[in-house]
Amino acid sequence: METSSFWSAFVLLLLVTDPLGSMPLFVSLMRQVAPERHKRVIIREVSVAFTVLFVFMLVGKQFLALMHLSETSLGIAGGVILFLIALRMVFPQPGGVLGDTHHGEPFIVPLAIPLVAGPSALATVLLLVSRDPARLWEWVGALTLTMTVVGLTLAFSEKISQLLGDKVTTAFERLMGLILTAISVEMLLSGIRQYAATLH
Repeated sequence: METSSFWSAFVLLLLVTDPLGSMPLFVSLMRQVAPERHKRVIIREVSVAFTVLFVFMLVGKQFLALMHLSETSLGIAGGVILFLIALRMVFPQPGGVLGDTHHGEPFIVPLAIPLVAGPSALATVLLLVSRDPARLWEWVGALTLTMTVVGLTLAFSEKISQLLGDKVTTAFERLMGLILTAISVEMLLSGIRQYAATLH
């Protein structure tokens, strides 16, 4: 998928981090944490996720070169990962999008990684920078805005869940999954077209 603007990058990052879809698992995780520590845990986990994604933005091009990966292969791999994540959003699993459950206070895993900074988010930031490195700080701005929205969503997750209700939250997550499915298919088709062009 050709991401050509700040807002399209923001929307794509918001879809792959899926803060609304993460709410049920987050609420479940935070039941093990003292209420007075909720704010601190959220800030810590979102900061870790932002740092990981930011580092991938900075060294994305070098990472591709080091691993001898082409943008085409990354695009196809990212599309496959997004497609699998999207399927779990459209057809919810008992453990949520990640199919995972944990006990105790979350520390980096599973909240920061892979719930927020998961494989799809890492692949997305790598694609953004590798396709248009001159606009690095624009992508960093989109990432910053995304992490702000994620942090606010997690901070008010219990209230949002109560306000929307389980049915509305599930319906919204499935809608986001449907959109993400279309994005992943477009990424796959774009990668296949690029590969086919190299065969001529």
